[in-house]
Amino acid sequence: MRTTERARIIFLIRVPEERTVDFLQAYEQIRYAVADGVPGHITDQVCRSSTDPEQWLITSEWESLADFAAWEDGEDHRSLVRPMRVCMSEARSMRFVIQAETSGHRLAGSIGRRA
Repeated sequence: MRTTERARIIFLIRVPEERTVDFLQAYEQIRYAVADGVPGHITDQVCRSSTDPEQWLITSEWESLADFAAWEDGEDHRSLVRPMRVCMSEARSMRFVIQAETSGHRLAGSIGRRA
């Protein structure tokens, strides 16, 4: 049983080392536009592997999968993320519905029952 409708989107990507600066500059250019202007967006993170400098992870949290899909399908999305995408040599995305969450010592939701 779901305890929340929020969604987590995960992108596993590869960025050749020589494109790292361009990639991070492109991310910097779009992150506040998304955070301040895209309905349903909660948060995102960009992470670099500690063992493989070309492996990156981008996660984002959304109020719902529908909010993410609406943004991803829009022309604004394509033009906004294009500078990041041209830096990637590989990309894979996954979508998840959050089932339970723990923050510090507080349990935000329990699997199998409503919080």
